[in-house]
Amino acid sequence: MLTERDVKEALRNPRPEPPWKAEPLLGSVYGEAEIQAAVDAIREAMDISRGFGFSASPIPEFEEAFARHCGCRYAVAVNSAGPGLDMAMRSLNLQPGDEVIVPSVNYQAAPLAVLGAGGQIVWGEIHPRTFQLDPEDVAAKLTPRTRAIFPVHMNGLSAPMDELMAVGSEHPHPVHGPIPVIGDAARACGGGYKGTRIGKKGLATVFSFHTMKNMTTLGEGGMVTTDDEAVHRYCRSVRMYGSEVEAWGTSNVMTKVQAAVGLVQLGRLDGLIASRRRLAHERTAMLEGLPEITPPYEPPDCEHSFYLYTCLVPEAWAGAKRDRLMQRMDEEYGIGCVIANRPAYLSRKILAEHTRGQKTPLSEAVTERLFCVSIHPAMTDAENRYIAAALIRCVEDLRRE
Repeated sequence: MLTERDVKEALRNPRPEPPWKAEPLLGSVYGEAEIQAAVDAIREAMDISRGFGFSASPIPEFEEAFARHCGCRYAVAVNSAGPGLDMAMRSLNLQPGDEVIVPSVNYQAAPLAVLGAGGQIVWGEIHPRTFQLDPEDVAAKLTPRTRAIFPVHMNGLSAPMDELMAVGSEHPHPVHGPIPVIGDAARACGGGYKGTRIGKKGLATVFSFHTMKNMTTLGEGGMVTTDDEAVHRYCRSVRMYGSEVEAWGTSNVMTKVQAAVGLVQLGRLDGLIASRRRLAHERTAMLEGLPEITPPYEPPDCEHSFYLYTCLVPEAWAGAKRDRLMQRMDEEYGIGCVIANRPAYLSRKILAEHTRGQKTPLSEAVTERLFCVSIHPAMTDAENRYIAAALIRCVEDLRRE
């Protein structure tokens, strides 16, 4: 832990201007290579015999490179993770009453994809230390109507895919067989799990290249990875109206300019994740011995990508005192914090009405203690030290209240 002298020295640095947002609006790092790739793609498209094409080069090259990165057979580029989640859910051909187990601690996108595909959301509890969908709770909530398990690789850490897949295999659906696991990796691009990349395990995985994410393709974009030929064929078809599989679809294609930039970003990804990991581990060391803050947990078989630096306060600080800590970090030190996320049924009326009667009390209690502190691969060591010092000082001040 930083000493009192260390804290005072770190806080002599000026307040960051602009302040660090909880989720910086550019989660990656861009340089001249991305600019040049975009310009080259535009110049190539100026040939009227080529234009921007239909899934034109370098979109296939980006898909192939991303599939290799994840160790998968297939990758399908899309214009956003949202449509990717929709396609993954629709590939199951859900029928009325079919259930999909989704962690309640979630952004709205994944549960809305279940709702949009005609399924019944069943809220799952998270593990209180990893914040990932708990396989034991999933097993307890299985019914003969369960069609899929839909974990989120929350805040950069992998969900326990092997355990979830084992639950699905051990309790097959009476008609469709082993229950598939589909992963939402919007916040976890570049992370690892048991010697594999996030994106390898499960029936399919959906990634986001939104502007805030670990890598970004000009602010929007996404990818669906799979080893399953049928899922690959379905997603590739329905991203452009679905005629090849005779299914409903619309246009959700990625542009060639996005793909050109994506190839550059993918080449940077390992370095970007290494920077996030180094900053996170050094911050944790600086906070060691601060009893009121439980830092992020990284299981020994995972490589956390640290999209967010997710902490817990003690039970006695849950709710209002946690909120005051976040407010002080922002107002006094210019460091953004965010609660990512409360149970989705607490923030979206449509989800609450769809799942009326369901509650996840453990998840609700954990997220009254949870908060995430800003982290970014371009953050300097001095800024990271300032953030740790600010957190220590805010905690010390709140002790006296």
